[in-house]
Amino acid sequence: MSTHRRLLPVVVLALGTGPLSAHAETITVTIEKMAFSPAEISASVGDTVQWVNKDTFAHTATVKGGWEVMLPVAKSGSVVLDKAGTLDYFCRFHPNMKGRITVSAP
Repeated sequence: MSTHRRLLPVVVLALGTGPLSAHAETITVTIEKMAFSPAEISASVGDTVQWVNKDTFAHTATVKGGWEVMLPVAKSGSVVLDKAGTLDYFCRFHPNMKGRITVSAP
């Protein structure tokens, strides 16, 4: 007599065994009428900030001593935030345009 054995897959659920990873978000900042809107945003490490230029001039989002995102007319650009802290940025072409990103740890 032959015996058939079936192996059933085992599903293991690990609930409550560690921190849940946060879902990264994309935060949009619009550039219109020579201003960043909103001018101040809060984000978490891993989030993406996307600037959308709706102005008739090219702009940048520049952090002094850090990164710069070029924003041609009717285009967008983005950066992924990689560390916690406060980032003050401005447009290199129009230094009166300023913004602030407060980045928190996940």
